[in-house]
Amino acid sequence: MRRNDEMKLGVFIVQAGYHDGAWRDPSVPANGGIDIDYYADLAALAERAAFHFIFLADNPSVLDRDMTTIARISRNDAFEPITLLSALSSRTQDIGLVATATTTYHQPYHLARMFASLDHLSRGRAAWNIVTSGNKFEAPNFGEKELPDHDTRYARAREFVEVVKGLWDTWQDDAFIRDKESGIFVDTAKLHLLNHRGNYLSVRGPLNIARSPQGYPVLVQAGASDAGMGFAAELGEVVFTAEPSLEGGKRWYATLKEKARALGRENDQVLVMPGIVPIVGRTKQEASEKLQRLQSYTHVDVQIGLADRFLGFVTDLRSINLDSLVPEALPQTNSIQSRQKVLLDLAVRQKLTWRQLIRLVSDSKGHLMVVGTPDEIADAMVDTFDQRAADGFNVLPATFPGGLKDFVELVVPELRRRGKFRCGYSGQTLRENLGLKRPLNRFTQADVRSRP
Repeated sequence: MRRNDEMKLGVFIVQAGYHDGAWRDPSVPANGGIDIDYYADLAALAERAAFHFIFLADNPSVLDRDMTTIARISRNDAFEPITLLSALSSRTQDIGLVATATTTYHQPYHLARMFASLDHLSRGRAAWNIVTSGNKFEAPNFGEKELPDHDTRYARAREFVEVVKGLWDTWQDDAFIRDKESGIFVDTAKLHLLNHRGNYLSVRGPLNIARSPQGYPVLVQAGASDAGMGFAAELGEVVFTAEPSLEGGKRWYATLKEKARALGRENDQVLVMPGIVPIVGRTKQEASEKLQRLQSYTHVDVQIGLADRFLGFVTDLRSINLDSLVPEALPQTNSIQSRQKVLLDLAVRQKLTWRQLIRLVSDSKGHLMVVGTPDEIADAMVDTFDQRAADGFNVLPATFPGGLKDFVELVVPELRRRGKFRCGYSGQTLRENLGLKRPLNRFTQADVRSRP
């Protein structure tokens, strides 16, 4: 199926902003991570601009290992995302609500119930960003010394998602008749037990909430390793990725779509949305000065800590000659393998020193970053979209609220002028707005197939 000419847009809301120097900017509320009104204002701004969704990441741990980094970083003071989006569901009307939750340290029944609840609360605007936990500091919070190995995490995740989807299909869409006259609340002929027993999980069911407005929430995935890409091709409906080069993005996009088609999926039911960090200025110089200010707010301890984390904690950057070239290979990490590969490939291709790579990680964390005028940012986005390296973008403003306001007021009108972004919402649910089909209930399908 042919996609239309309009890109999808989400906004990644992360406390003070995507740049780790953002919290020190005088225009940024330092306590935004735990201020519901702050988040509500950001969601309202994105909704007025007709963004498809807001996205919240999550890590059930403190992110860094060194106290010198922890002391200066603003990422360890924020709401749990499903809780926050449940609150925001009553303060928004149309925008999608995407929450991250790990399959490694949750139980499927809990997540199935929470996301179904969020979908009901929001009247069909929920989405689940499926992650497998990539930070080694999560493990000790759940009674383990180390993360399970990378492939095991993905194997469990695949089974986990299938269990959750099965629980979401517990009740047929019209099971709850709630007939006061007859006294029948639910038609139990339309109730289905899952009775799952697998390699990692054993779940009987049934789920104790009706099938949600979207059938099930939109499934979002961000893995780009070999295991992650296979997982995305099989199950992902929106796929986040980090790819700073156009050619690399085109290859990744084509490969993922080919893998999805081989599994019987349609092109427009797997939406690729790479991250973009826009630093917007009315002039190129103004944009550059904004970035330079953020860089000046970011202490070297934070920069080194970030690079250590995004490379998977396989180096000790505090003992390395930072003016030496980054090597072509590092020990493979058991954390986020795809991001390590993106950063190493970029460093080798551009012949970066460690100091330069550390600065790059601090600024963009491996995503495409465009520092310039609204025209220049729109040019980069449209080119990436038109050359089939993206179906849309996960926008990562460097600061909140200023970076989002700049994008909404300066870049969005330019995208609309070029016919590349919509002016309003066309559907009632997130699936409808993204052009994704509502999934059929697996048990209903089975009943139809079994009839003579």
